[in-house]
Amino acid sequence: MKMFIASRLAATLVILVALTAVMFVLQHISPLDPVKAQMGAQASASAVAARRQALGLNDPIVTQFWHYLTGAVQGDLGTSYRTRHAVASDLGSFFPATLELALYGIGIALVLAVLLAFSTTLKWRGSAVLRAILFTGSSAPMFLLGILGLIVFYQKLGWVPANGRIGISNPPTGPTGLLTVDGLLSGRFDVVADALHHLILPALVLALGPAVAIGRVLRSSLLTDMDSDYVRTARAKGLSESRIVAGHVLRNCVGSALSMTGLQVGLMFAGVLVVEQVFGWPGIGQYIAQSIPVADFPAIAGVTLMLGALYVFINTVVDLLQAAADPRIAVTGG
Repeated sequence: MKMFIASRLAATLVILVALTAVMFVLQHISPLDPVKAQMGAQASASAVAARRQALGLNDPIVTQFWHYLTGAVQGDLGTSYRTRHAVASDLGSFFPATLELALYGIGIALVLAVLLAFSTTLKWRGSAVLRAILFTGSSAPMFLLGILGLIVFYQKLGWVPANGRIGISNPPTGPTGLLTVDGLLSGRFDVVADALHHLILPALVLALGPAVAIGRVLRSSLLTDMDSDYVRTARAKGLSESRIVAGHVLRNCVGSALSMTGLQVGLMFAGVLVVEQVFGWPGIGQYIAQSIPVADFPAIAGVTLMLGALYVFINTVVDLLQAAADPRIAVTGG
């Protein structure tokens, strides 16, 4: 098991270094001069040359990459051309909103996936309706689903707000940046309720696709194991189908579902950028959407590195959870 963990962590490190190298190369082949972008088109040639020297842009390329890599490790992602603030500081301001939306989306997706898998495997009443709704919702593009949700639940029914993250003017500002958590910690239940009111529709839109993908994989594994010898033995002992699934079958099937969950969670952070645009959510989707038109490369690279590192980290955790659920994976190396 120790060797398995060490190999996964080493692979994670190699991938992150490779991702950083790709962003470094893209920055160097970009036609935009970072010094002129910082100082403006009217800066004198001597000022530009002095700034290039101060930034180390005249150093050998290997030295520049080492500085870029060590800076990224320390959280130095450069300065945004647009906001004139450190990219790490900008991400610290925008990312909590994205993280909160993604966490609720993941939670809803897992609940719906388990309901889909269990209801169709055990043939619960209404399972066909649930399956039809989830499959129909997941087949629509995310932006279209969000717009339809706003038309129905905001414009027609008035159940949810149109956009934004909070409707209260003085919400707590810390310590986590997650409004539902900070509201609970500060005893502001009005903030919690309002934040959940704003979260429910975008989180549901974000969750439908992953819920179906995870649910289908889990259902397939459950159906396969329901025909195994140990399940027939459990039935012979008089155990109900629900107890057999929950107590015996689920652990054997969770590995494939965990693998799909890791993939879907990583993809969810890409989908959340689209959802934020539809619902006017003040997260990194808004940040990068404002940065792309002005070619703010440090901001774009910072978001890319952060999301890439998050994706790799999530999948590493999923690999370790799979090994914990099924020790044979650690023995065989995955």
